[in-house]
Amino acid sequence: MNKFLKYSLLIFSLILWVNYSSAQLSPGELSNAHANLEGISNCTKCHILGKKETSSKCLECHKEIKQLINKNRGYHASEEAEGKNCAECHGEHFGRDFKIVRFDDKTFDHNLTGFGLKGKHTKNKCADCHKTELIKNKTSQKKGGSYLGLETECLSCHNDFHEKTLSSDCLSCHNQEAFRPAPGFDHNKTKFDLRGAHQKVDCVKCHKTETRNGKQFQEFSGIKFESCTNCHADEHKGKFGDNCLKCHTIFTFKETKVLKDFKHDKTNFALRGQHQKLDCKKCHKGKLTTPIKHKNCVDCHKDYHEGQLAKDGKITDCNSCHTVNSFKTSSFSFEKHKQTKFVLDGAHLATPCFACHKKTEKWNFNIKNQCIDCHENIHKNYMDIKYIPKNDCRNCHTVSNWKEVTFDHNKTDFKLEGKHHEAGCRDCHFKPLPNGKIVQQFSILTNSCSNCHANKHQNQFADNGETRCTRCHTNKNWIPDKFNHNTARFKLDGKHENVVCIKCHKPSADTREKFIKYKFEDISCTSCH
Repeated sequence: MNKFLKYSLLIFSLILWVNYSSAQLSPGELSNAHANLEGISNCTKCHILGKKETSSKCLECHKEIKQLINKNRGYHASEEAEGKNCAECHGEHFGRDFKIVRFDDKTFDHNLTGFGLKGKHTKNKCADCHKTELIKNKTSQKKGGSYLGLETECLSCHNDFHEKTLSSDCLSCHNQEAFRPAPGFDHNKTKFDLRGAHQKVDCVKCHKTETRNGKQFQEFSGIKFESCTNCHADEHKGKFGDNCLKCHTIFTFKETKVLKDFKHDKTNFALRGQHQKLDCKKCHKGKLTTPIKHKNCVDCHKDYHEGQLAKDGKITDCNSCHTVNSFKTSSFSFEKHKQTKFVLDGAHLATPCFACHKKTEKWNFNIKNQCIDCHENIHKNYMDIKYIPKNDCRNCHTVSNWKEVTFDHNKTDFKLEGKHHEAGCRDCHFKPLPNGKIVQQFSILTNSCSNCHANKHQNQFADNGETRCTRCHTNKNWIPDKFNHNTARFKLDGKHENVVCIKCHKPSADTREKFIKYKFEDISCTSCH
């Protein structure tokens, strides 16, 4: 055989071996996305020889995902994907039509991406945000679309309405519910805090709207405010300078300062709070120089409480409870209340003033300090008055919690012993009726066990119509610890000592109500044997 023939056979054998090996080594056909990698010569582009895990190879190609993982951003850095191999979610070698990415946009938890959807964002469809023109990372714009490449800053998706005149941090003023209004914005934190009549001016009066770059633009920064004339027309044409506040106030332009440079603080009555807003004529009825009383509030104001708070016939001044800023709010504190006959304590500390002092349209401060002045005595006619003298609920209850009872039951004819210590008051003293109503039982209760407990023995042990359970039982349990069979009519001796009770004391034959029969008319041997 010549050399040419030998080489021909060798090459042909190698071709057959490669084709056979390829069919044996490849677990299946690749998907359409990776179809260009088909063939045994391309295996090492995705696989590492001798290793099953291929994630590092995947990330060599899918650089946009690797960048996000390195920055600890996006879904692949979330707790759901962290630590997983790529192949666990994105399988291959299952055929050309196999979907490597199986994604359900209806059930996907967007919080896993690090950008939780809130407000209006929850109503958006995926395609509203995940579109090519919004993707800043161009490596994410692959064939077939991508959910990668979006940034989380507001301006990466939304137009800058303020044209870079304000901070790019939109959430410092706005929220995700709506663009208007801006609940986070506080004008008083700017260099021009709104006071007086400025608080009622519509924003657009100062912040004009114009068209800029073909879009509506409202100017918020760069507005001059050093002088009143920056915004207001000078009615006096500069005759009195540009400082309007020398004569006018910020509350209304129509009111002027009557006396030039006059300061009320120089008098014995400095104007504070609401007094600063008053027209001089409100107090000064005649000449401005005529002295007026001003020592007490009632010199000018009517006593709203009609003498209820008078002491020794003299009306207490309003400033003991109110301030000049507002009559509606009260400065009367808990510490001051402690100085009254009724000290606020416990749950009363959380009770608003009007709950006690404004039962009707008018405030009432002539309140006694008994519980029944505000609370109904629900135990009236049910409990002996000696246990609630003067209808004072504090004999049993505390002001901290109505359900917290401090009553000493040993003061009654029925001392609580054994299991009775564990029973709540309502278990014995509040009886539910079939119609759903509840009846209180205090004075009507006797010491008889049958008041609370059913007679399981069907009056077998009744004595003169009354069954005294304590003859056999204790308050610790229902086991008849006190019963001694040897004191009964039938003394246990001999073989009888080891016979269990149920052998002799069997359930009755009465089908209406089952009970154990303990007392027998006939105790002869033939009654059992």
